[in-house]
Amino acid sequence: MSEVAVQAGLLDRALRRVSSLWRDMASVVGAGEAPGDIAERLQDALNGRGGEVSARNRAARLAQDYRTLDHAGRGDFLRALASFDSDPGAVAQVMDAVAAAGDVGERAIATARLRRALEPPRIRLLTAFAAIPDGVKFLVDMRAELMAHREGDKLLQALETDLKALLAAWFDVGFLELRRIDWRSPALQLERLVEYEAVHRIRGWRDLKNRLRADRRCYAFFHPRMPDEPLIFVEVALVQGMSASVQRLLDQKAPTLAPAEADTAVFYSINNCQRGLDGISFGNFLIKRVVGLLSDEFRNLKTFCTLSPIPGFRRWLDAVLAGDDSPLNEEERKALRGIAELLPETVPADATEETILRALIARRGVLRVEEAQRALEPILSRLCARYLAKEDAPARPGRARDPVAHFHLSNGARTERLNWRADTSENGHRQSVGMMVNYLYDPDRIEENHELYIGEGRRAVSTGLRKLARG
Repeated sequence: MSEVAVQAGLLDRALRRVSSLWRDMASVVGAGEAPGDIAERLQDALNGRGGEVSARNRAARLAQDYRTLDHAGRGDFLRALASFDSDPGAVAQVMDAVAAAGDVGERAIATARLRRALEPPRIRLLTAFAAIPDGVKFLVDMRAELMAHREGDKLLQALETDLKALLAAWFDVGFLELRRIDWRSPALQLERLVEYEAVHRIRGWRDLKNRLRADRRCYAFFHPRMPDEPLIFVEVALVQGMSASVQRLLDQKAPTLAPAEADTAVFYSINNCQRGLDGISFGNFLIKRVVGLLSDEFRNLKTFCTLSPIPGFRRWLDAVLAGDDSPLNEEERKALRGIAELLPETVPADATEETILRALIARRGVLRVEEAQRALEPILSRLCARYLAKEDAPARPGRARDPVAHFHLSNGARTERLNWRADTSENGHRQSVGMMVNYLYDPDRIEENHELYIGEGRRAVSTGLRKLARG
């Protein structure tokens, strides 16, 4: 049986198990009842005839119905759910009571009543879904669907805000469990790693086993209501020295290093797994916890760093090269004209230096030409250093333009070193012309770096990289 078939079988069995449970629960209330429209069934669930068991069974029936709908049908379901909003008349009445309160005690009582009046009935429906088997995962997936439907729909935006607030409370880091995933972990968890790895795709079970060998570590946060579903995971390589090539890190033929001989832990892939938990941050806690665990386990580790992609660099570079304010200096222009003469088939004869550079990096094979590589490395390295060290996110002064840079700087890392040709894959070239960057996590400076970045917009950048950005 193929690896794909094995993975699909695991997922199919899990879905069938949940669907079977929901069908069994739904059948308790479904017999003899007219289907009704979505709003009627939601209202029926809100009315709460019967006890707690009946409420769960109705929620299971609604969940089962929702899962059978197509994209448009789910949009209709979500709009019906969103329509169960607060009663404006009741809210206005209680607000008047707050305004008329004669003393602090009366105002406190009236304010408490106002909070209850403001809570929309849809919150009770969302909470009812959480009580059914795999209901929390159902709500996480529902929010992912909501995010695809909410554009331009204020009711859906309000529902999404309510659901995000519930999930943020339920997924507080204090409720999460940090686990190491290794080759002996349950098959469903291993299958999830293959499915959710988005930074460096896992190419089958041999590749996965290579990433879980003795000199590798993988850690993930789990929620007790989603025991087989990682929320976020990080892959770590125990190596000697700061890594400069992801292909070497992932080489299945490379010898295994005894962990006791390693002096550096490289975080080379961090993946958020649940689209429905976007905006609910776990990454900063994950990295700090893993640094602590590895420090305790291996006293020989002296350096904790990443080997990170630079996903926004190529997009930014194309934009500034097409703009009016050229980022190139005269020496770089001369070097580009020389490469254009060497590779005349690559660029038009009358092209500007900015057009020459765009044309050269558009062709991945050009970087395999030694002369082109010698000319382009200093130019692209300087521009990338400028992008990381100086460029702000649009409308967000003091915040790094690159999303991965912002993530690590927010967590207290220092932008340490650029690595030329660190990711020679097609994706690496498309994102950053093959460059990657090391972010350094110095346990003694994490909090200080975090405060300087978040409080003052000051980025922790190594002396060498800052000098390169000024060049």
